Amino acid sequence: MSGAARPEGRALRAAGVIAGLALALLPFAHVRYLTSTLTEVLIFALFAMSLGLLVGYAGLVSLGHAAFFGTAAYAVALVSTRVSPALLITLPAGVAVGTLAALGIGVFALRATGVYFLMLTLAFAQMAYAVAHQWSWLTGGTNGLSGIPRPTLPGVDLGGAVPFYYLVLVVVGAAALLLRRIVGSPFGAALIGVRENEPRMRAMGFDTFRLKLAAFVLAGAAAALSGVLYAYYNGFVSPDELYWTRSGEVLVMVLLGGAGTLIGPAVGAGVVLILQNLASSVTERWTMILGAAFILVVLVAPSGLAGLLYGRWARSSSPNG
Repeated sequence: MSGAARPEGRALRAAGVIAGLALALLPFAHVRYLTSTLTEVLIFALFAMSLGLLVGYAGLVSLGHAAFFGTAAYAVALVSTRVSPALLITLPAGVAVGTLAALGIGVFALRATGVYFLMLTLAFAQMAYAVAHQWSWLTGGTNGLSGIPRPTLPGVDLGGAVPFYYLVLVVVGAAALLLRRIVGSPFGAALIGVRENEPRMRAMGFDTFRLKLAAFVLAGAAAALSGVLYAYYNGFVSPDELYWTRSGEVLVMVLLGGAGTLIGPAVGAGVVLILQNLASSVTERWTMILGAAFILVVLVAPSGLAGLLYGRWARSSSPNG
């Protein structure tokens, strides 16, 4: 088994390297639309991976994940426009605000389980949405905050589409590698144990509440980082970034790609955004096309697109073919 696992692991790493090289070289195609689309895909891939950490490894289905994405985006908007657009100031500020929001919400929400946990996360996110609507003196209300500048870094021009794309690629790549190390660590194994049988993990002496809280805060920090990048990318933030539909959208990405891995949610994010861009350019009823695609994937590949592709690859590479 271990002998078969090593070639499999090497093949997956090789596929990752090839994908990374392709992403690094694609801007040289000099297609601005492609660069912009890939930038958005990378940002939402990180957002989806952050929720995938909760759903796939800790077994915590949340409908309030947009709270961390949106609060971080608002923090960046405020700091960039009122203090400084410096990357080394705005990025840590946005991530810190989103992470603190995750800690505060997690302490209360994780005392519930199942559908009650889901509803609590939804309630907290809707509270954040209401605050963004009502505190117009700070958030701009329904008009949102516009004019968010691209981040600045001494000696580096990040204002152009291609330099900003590489910034996003580096940040998302580093975050993805960190998340992969986390889920592959004993902490990740403990999370899977909590997902599979929490009472047994408690009986073995594990503090399951702290494990789930740590996962919740880590996922919130990653979502906050994606919110920071999205604020840079979009140049505008509104209460819509905090609304439950944003959480539902990223949950669809996770389920479509496959919740049991980190690559699955990233694949789901790419499929959803690319399909959305293509379908919306053809018809105003693009949501029907997206819904039909989601139903088809659920019927054909219950474990998601990544699970389907991985299963076929494993069968084709097995000695019995």
